Amino acid sequence: MRPWDRLDHPVVMAALMGCMLLVAYFTSSSPVEIAATTTGLLSVWLTARENLWCWPIGLVNVACFFYMFYDVKLYADMTLQVFFFVLSLYGWYVWVTNRGSAKVRPSARLQRKEGLVLLFVLVLAAVGWGYLLARYTDASIPYADALIATLSVIAQYLLSRRVVESWYVWIVVDVLSIGMYAYKELYMLAFLYVILLGIATAGLFSWKHGYRMQQSGEVRG
Repeated sequence: MRPWDRLDHPVVMAALMGCMLLVAYFTSSSPVEIAATTTGLLSVWLTARENLWCWPIGLVNVACFFYMFYDVKLYADMTLQVFFFVLSLYGWYVWVTNRGSAKVRPSARLQRKEGLVLLFVLVLAAVGWGYLLARYTDASIPYADALIATLSVIAQYLLSRRVVESWYVWIVVDVLSIGMYAYKELYMLAFLYVILLGIATAGLFSWKHGYRMQQSGEVRG
């Protein structure tokens, strides 16, 4: 077994889910927070395993997060869920089309030109969104919230297209989210992102390995 495969083993997943429920019990988490974190964990785990069930479960996760972020006044993250809903439907479509005999569409790599465009979009959107939140809402930490939200949209867009580099962006999102949610005293959510960081790292290695195998198969063919 490759080292990164251990994190997406069903037994490991069950253990992580049990840990999440224990954290929920000791932190008196709300039912919505429990639903959001557990479906989020399951959705990312299924994504790393390239399982199509990641999309319907992800849609449930989006609905839970929308309500929860509204309640704690993280408006950028709340709005983000609308983008996630649309991108999840798009990703579901992409993954099941042009796949031939494979279970999902083959992976792709990020091109330099597209990467530069996305970097420009990131800076422009994060600064502009943060300014609007700071000026016109009572958002708690507007610029950090906007940065993480913008990064998340970019990561989800790339993931929907099965771009390997999406996992690099998710890793950055996970690290920043751990700090933000701990600051907001959403400890179960912060703990979730610690786990998601591990799964994202495993997903990166797994997808890179799969892409290399895919390319070598094409060469041999």
